[in-house]
Amino acid sequence: MKALVYNGPGQRSWREVPDPVIQDPEDAIVRVDAVTICGTDLHILKGDVPTVESGRILGHEAVGTILSVGDGVRGVAVGDRVLISCITSCGRCEYCRQGHYGQCLGGGGWILGHLIDGTQAEQVRVPFADRSVYKLPDNVSDEAAVLLADILPTSYEVGVLNGKVSPGDTVVIVGAGPIGLAAIATSKLFSPSRIVVVDAADSRRKAALERGADVALGPDEDVEKTVRELTGGLGADVAIEAVGIPDTFELCTRVVRPGGTVANIGVHGAPATLHLEDLWIKNVTITTGLVDTSSTPRLLSMLAAGRLEVPELITHRFGLGEMQDAYDVFSRPAVTGALKVALFSEAGVA
Repeated sequence: MKALVYNGPGQRSWREVPDPVIQDPEDAIVRVDAVTICGTDLHILKGDVPTVESGRILGHEAVGTILSVGDGVRGVAVGDRVLISCITSCGRCEYCRQGHYGQCLGGGGWILGHLIDGTQAEQVRVPFADRSVYKLPDNVSDEAAVLLADILPTSYEVGVLNGKVSPGDTVVIVGAGPIGLAAIATSKLFSPSRIVVVDAADSRRKAALERGADVALGPDEDVEKTVRELTGGLGADVAIEAVGIPDTFELCTRVVRPGGTVANIGVHGAPATLHLEDLWIKNVTITTGLVDTSSTPRLLSMLAAGRLEVPELITHRFGLGEMQDAYDVFSRPAVTGALKVALFSEAGVA
């Protein structure tokens, strides 16, 4: 089969590799019908995730059709159309029993495209299939479903739930890439009074306003002053960091009000300064997290029922064999205007 292979920092190739095979009775082999590229994949290519070894097939978000299953798989069968979650779960360890699947000790967690070969390929082996793929209703398209593999549950769990977004809150989201835009949609489930988005790119600020933000600010504006003016001098109830660089994290700690929460979603490859000399007296809560995807069944049910407003994030579509072109477009959003890219096999349904 063909797959996108990481060859060390800054190096990738779309080339032939061996087809995946069943290695454990709980495995499933899935034909990839739709797949996308995550900002985390770009962090890997920059060398920010040193646990990813050269030769690894990247990708952790996909929709596909089950081709074969191990003898221990009971919940899904050959021919089922499924969502492949970015997180796999053994279901037996202490963290999995608590619903913290991202911290799985039994061989799961974030392993696809990280510790084992991932989804940016024509086929993928998914361990712990009964707990790591989800059968899709007929009325949910591949294109909508692939957003539930990672960015919607990530924004919901690590941003909105960790941030404790509540009715009437002022929510500041720093970063209007796909995760930031998904955080707008999932924040709106809790009826905040206003959503303020901060991003350096004109195109992404425009996208944020089109997708439900009330205010969009750029780097040439005084973000802290504007947030104070909007909140009667108090500051944001919740500040969600959705970029992954020191400056944006530190901005979140400056705009949050006393008693508020900073919810970090971004993947960080460099240290950020924690200004405890300012924060110690403010009763500020700072949360971090890897998504657990414990919310995926609920989000999928809401999507199928028409109760979840899925933001229009996919701006560019490619055939699966155009993976290199898709990476080129996704990695240059300021030039291409890309938010999220999706790639479809001939069997995929957009």
